[in-house]
Amino acid sequence: MSDPKNSPDADQATANPAPSGEVPSALARERDDLLDQLQRTRAEFVNFQKRSRTSTDDVRKYAIQPVASDLVAVMDNFERAIDAARAANVPTIVDGLDLVHRQLLATLAKHGVETLRCLGEPFDPNFHEALMQTPDAFHPEGTVVAELGKGYRIHDRVLRPAKVAVSVKPADESSPQS
Repeated sequence: MSDPKNSPDADQATANPAPSGEVPSALARERDDLLDQLQRTRAEFVNFQKRSRTSTDDVRKYAIQPVASDLVAVMDNFERAIDAARAANVPTIVDGLDLVHRQLLATLAKHGVETLRCLGEPFDPNFHEALMQTPDAFHPEGTVVAELGKGYRIHDRVLRPAKVAVSVKPADESSPQS
């Protein structure tokens, strides 16, 4: 018997420890894994850039919100002053206040702040704050029938909900009272 260490097959086994098909396939798998990681990292980075851009745009879009909230309170008092001037029957002052009021509303609108429309609309808790219910036979139940305080939005967000009275079915006159 010959010595297995000295055989030509032993030299070939030490030179190529793995079959020839396994080394390239292991490299191909590693290459494919690294390519997959690279593609995922690129996609994550693109998504990060989009989120950052959206976040920055939102910050710019809603940066006026604190100032707008303060101005809305001033607007309420300004409208009370207009009503008082009308009640005092001072048309020149009313005309001047109306002009300033329109200008203030236009300035707020230029920055995305608008009043919420609510009279005759179905009650929506996202836009309205119900302060009272009013029996009303002329409107469907759940309809806003009175605006007790104006509501405002900035772009697509509610800045302040409108304070409203909501219709309910009137009580039957013939039904016994408890």
